[in-house]
Amino acid sequence: MEAPEQPTLRSSRVRRWLGHLFREWTIESWRPMAPVFAKPEPATWSDAQVTFAWLGHATVLINFFGVKILTDPALFARIGIRLPGFTIGPKRLTAPALEFHELPKIDLILLSHAHFDHFDLRTLRCFDKNTSLISARATTDLLRRTRFRNISELDWGEGKTFKTAASEIDFRAFAVKHWGARKRHDDYRGYNGYLLERNGRRIIFAGDTAMTDSFVELRQYGHIDVAIMSIGAYNPWIRSHCTPEQAIEMANAAGARFIMPVHHQTFRLSFEPLREPIERFEAALGKTPERIALREIGETFVLPV
Repeated sequence: MEAPEQPTLRSSRVRRWLGHLFREWTIESWRPMAPVFAKPEPATWSDAQVTFAWLGHATVLINFFGVKILTDPALFARIGIRLPGFTIGPKRLTAPALEFHELPKIDLILLSHAHFDHFDLRTLRCFDKNTSLISARATTDLLRRTRFRNISELDWGEGKTFKTAASEIDFRAFAVKHWGARKRHDDYRGYNGYLLERNGRRIIFAGDTAMTDSFVELRQYGHIDVAIMSIGAYNPWIRSHCTPEQAIEMANAAGARFIMPVHHQTFRLSFEPLREPIERFEAALGKTPERIALREIGETFVLPV
């Protein structure tokens, strides 16, 4: 068991974080966003394959044999508390690889938890009733002012079958080590990782998690083709976010063939240097670089047959 954090250390971290947010809103307001490394072209993707593009942070566009899925969509310049005309919160370091109008028709949105950087209501309000949504326990009240009509909440161990005209996709929520409160006192909200399965192919979308042994339990469902793992925001938030090495350890525990590192290079949410997460991730997989699905925002990965 971890020792409880000392109040003086906790207050020091809070003061440092408040100072960071102040800089984000003042000095950082004038900073331009860096352009993306590459521009995905989803209109050219084959529906006979499984294709991924990292749009930034935890937002991944997936064409799962013709079904278009978007994870934790956040596509605007800032995340945080939305006020009339502006948002109070961190500004993107790198532009999103696709803007909303450049997305294909999205069939389903997958939300891991209610934190502002994963559950961006400004982005979610852009979608209409034709898009379905799966979220964590006790989060759908936050979607009252959106146009979604087909919303499902899943708790750990619960499953949902998403039916399409051609086939079905099975979703299962699994336990991760994080927290779900959007504000200070709503800690009753859930937080999930997800296992997606269709046509014998399986994908993990882990959302946010600290190191946990729950990933080994996913082996019971069969081989995992791709594990989408968050690798940033571990300094000083190691109690709720894993290091790059721990992300690999958890993906290995699940038996994942490929690993897709996300949740880095997009927003400054912690104090590790910008490139440190991906550099540590690449170093940890040094002998098997072919397992890295992609490295930079905007890159596309096609799952080999």
